[in-house]
Amino acid sequence: MARRHLTEAALELIAARFRVLGEPMRLRLLIALEEGERNVTELVEAVGATQANVSRHMRTLTEAGLVERRKEGLNAYYRIAEPEIFELCGQVCGSLRRRHGAQAKSLGLEG
Repeated sequence: MARRHLTEAALELIAARFRVLGEPMRLRLLIALEEGERNVTELVEAVGATQANVSRHMRTLTEAGLVERRKEGLNAYYRIAEPEIFELCGQVCGSLRRRHGAQAKSLGLEG
């Protein structure tokens, strides 16, 4: 980390962000939104989960500020609020590629 003198409050915020990202389904949903805005039905199809499960995770992502939600009629549409999150994911994938070497391709970590 660039800042060595983080306050306890800052450390709590950082830890909370990592907790949100520590759920594989939420990562799948973020990846699905990387292509652009989608409604819940489209997200359900993209990640192969139930509507209730997707809605619950989208609420968490929205409350964390990673995703924005807008209503249009009966539909809720979601989009990425912080595109920088994909830079972080890229760094983590790069680290895992180095650590897992030959297994990286079979794990889907390449690219």
